[in-house]
Amino acid sequence: MMLCELLQAAEGVPLQGDIRTEITALCCDSRAAAPGALFVCLPGLHADGHDFAGQAVAAGAAGVVCEHPLPELPAGVPVIQVEHTRRALAKMAVCLYGEPARRMTMIGITGTKGKTTTAHLIAAVLQAAGRKAGLIGTNGARWPGHQVPLDHTTPESCDLQRLLRRMADDGCDACVMEVSSLGLKMDRVTGIFYDIGVFTNLSPDHIGPGEHASFAEYRAWKSVLFRRCAVGVLNADDPHTGAVLDQHSCRVVTYGIGCPADWRAEAPFTLLRQPGLLGVEFTAAGPDGRPRGYRLPMPGRFSVYNALAALAVAGVLGLPDQAVHDGLTRAAVRGRVDPVPLDAPFTVVLDYAHNAAAAESLLHTLRDYHPARLVVLFGCGGGRSRLRRTGMGEICARLADFCILTEDNSRGEPLADILAAIRAGMQRGNPATPYVEIADRRQALYYALDHAQPGDIVAIIGKGHETTLDRGGETLPFDERKIIETYMKQKKS
Repeated sequence: MMLCELLQAAEGVPLQGDIRTEITALCCDSRAAAPGALFVCLPGLHADGHDFAGQAVAAGAAGVVCEHPLPELPAGVPVIQVEHTRRALAKMAVCLYGEPARRMTMIGITGTKGKTTTAHLIAAVLQAAGRKAGLIGTNGARWPGHQVPLDHTTPESCDLQRLLRRMADDGCDACVMEVSSLGLKMDRVTGIFYDIGVFTNLSPDHIGPGEHASFAEYRAWKSVLFRRCAVGVLNADDPHTGAVLDQHSCRVVTYGIGCPADWRAEAPFTLLRQPGLLGVEFTAAGPDGRPRGYRLPMPGRFSVYNALAALAVAGVLGLPDQAVHDGLTRAAVRGRVDPVPLDAPFTVVLDYAHNAAAAESLLHTLRDYHPARLVVLFGCGGGRSRLRRTGMGEICARLADFCILTEDNSRGEPLADILAAIRAGMQRGNPATPYVEIADRRQALYYALDHAQPGDIVAIIGKGHETTLDRGGETLPFDERKIIETYMKQKKS
């Protein structure tokens, strides 16, 4: 596509060079620049893409899009100036890749907790109904025959549009994606109109430098999705749903437990605990009022909420009842309340919970299964808010019987500082809760397995699906499921 066509989409002004230059790709990382690529300078918290424009041109970039002139670039290099490079990147990506979202049923999910699980449940139901669905989120991007790792829950717009193009070209007729508040704020999803938007719940998170200035701002960005979708599916039980619907332009469908809603489940639920399985059975009714029974291979009340969101989406799309039932029964989400099948008298669960709200929801759920002891192994990531660390410490000390403190993607920050903040939170939550500190996460896992008692549930939280560990700025292979399975086999031999 010619640069002049992208120039029109971006509403930019040419500063120099030939705007008839052929563009074959977009990039915002100078390390990905290559001949035919248009490099877009994105300002960031720690680095500014404008400072790397020269490197991108040296690597062969066919042109540069910027927010201010870059006189140091060679005179013959095409340079386009725009008001907002992030917004321009999204609009150009939609144009370059031919609006792939228009070829699929687009379902976007936002909220603090449950986005990944809800996305997987919806995708499972779509697949059971014979649809070919793609999935984009924290666990990466996948569609039949493909699996692509991602750096962000919601990828940068150029990467997102390229993924959507690949999905559409491979015959996908639907895409289910997590839409983070930062994805909305940073224009990563600008140019996409969703057939259905889903809201799970809201609690304080992602508040701090480089994220959101306040909870009010965080909530406001979540609400943007419901001005960019045809139908909004929202949790009627969440106290923030009204605010999230502020200025909405979509048709609203609600779900909830024991409250007035279009899709409603009734408590109590039947909790299932078997070796390698924590699950739940529940009854729910849709707008027709007819109750139907469902079974989920994942535990607790919050899983029922996620399933209700999937039921509501299926209802909007008119999917067959049997497909919905089959999809929910077979669904599996790696690293989300994910039991590790072990020949052991205790249960080990992996979960991605890495903030206080997610940890609280998880631990309350596991408590409902009446473990002999609830043991939680956790740390907190470096380069993140101190409030997240004290919050995690407070919740885990309050709800667990025993805590194992360890590392979790320190990203170059001193582990001692992270653990000190966690301990401060534990003192606030319950200073009497016993704990140990084991800096090396692998050794911490071994300790948890060696000291687990019959009937215990051991929750290993923070990493979930991840298969690497960032220690001191170095990325190391680290698959907790494999580590646990291997160690337990060695103990048996």
